[in-house]
Amino acid sequence: MDEQTRTNLEAAAWRSFVGHLQKRTDVQNIDLMNLSGFCRNCLYKWLLAAAEEQGVPLSKDDAIQAVYGMSIAEWKANHQTKASEEQLKLFEDTKPLHSEISGHK
Repeated sequence: MDEQTRTNLEAAAWRSFVGHLQKRTDVQNIDLMNLSGFCRNCLYKWLLAAAEEQGVPLSKDDAIQAVYGMSIAEWKANHQTKASEEQLKLFEDTKPLHSEISGHK
């Protein structure tokens, strides 16, 4: 497979993945982190890091919009629930397995 085809397929997969997460507003970021070690925040930070590496201007707000389909404030107001003690404990227990995004907090 040539590089352009691979890039096109990866881009299509990314769009499908992000679209799926935008539809699954019932799935909380803490649940994603606890199960997989990454969440929507990681995705927008990876997008920012990739843009920086390639010298492409991309604001944090635009990266958030690309992943969430809305602002963080809108997401929190409409979809975020309070994390349970069990979720918070599992989050702390799994921290060594969480993704790393250099330069983005």
